[in-house]
Amino acid sequence: MISQIEPAAGKGAAPIYHLKVVLLGTKPPIWRRLQVPGDATLGWLHAVIQVAMGWTNSHLHHFLTRDARYSDPRGSEDMGFGGEPDRNEAGATLMQVVPGKGARLRYEYDFGDSWEHEITVAKILPPDAAAPAAALCLDGARACPPEDCGGVWGYADLLEKLGNPKHPEHQSMQEWLGGSFDAEVFDVTKVNHWLRKLKRPRVTDAQLRKVLMGRDGYNE
Repeated sequence: MISQIEPAAGKGAAPIYHLKVVLLGTKPPIWRRLQVPGDATLGWLHAVIQVAMGWTNSHLHHFLTRDARYSDPRGSEDMGFGGEPDRNEAGATLMQVVPGKGARLRYEYDFGDSWEHEITVAKILPPDAAAPAAALCLDGARACPPEDCGGVWGYADLLEKLGNPKHPEHQSMQEWLGGSFDAEVFDVTKVNHWLRKLKRPRVTDAQLRKVLMGRDGYNE
């Protein structure tokens, strides 16, 4: 079990990771390309993914590698992985878990809808004092699915009903969403505005909730 650590938050203290995050099963794919410090913990990366993808941190999550599962012990059911208990995501850094280019890990959010994300290390750059200490979204495509819509199959069904005004459930789906929804919209400038508000090296639940509410227009 890895204990909680406090990674350095200063600029230039660690290599710079470029990560490709793809929401598996979506067609066309929903993805984000992120730049983060290599000494960032998986706990902090969870907050980054929530902001960048468009989720609301309303459900449990975990990270999965070939050898272990990493989760937040405060909310994890700790069912274990391969006979081993979950490891603390706040005590594992990217440099430890995915030390090389091409390395991958999975991030699952909402064990009911089972939104699985594949995270690939696309590039590792040398430390750079001029690089931002915060996370940066370099690129991305398409909107995040609405929470609690039934996973990738439910989302595909939702889009079909929304795209057909003659469908008997078209209006009820619009009412369920509470407004319009454009699956193709992604605003990288908006994402980076809210990523800059995430504290390092750790983000509390209250801080993350404030950032997500602001991103979604509930406050600023």
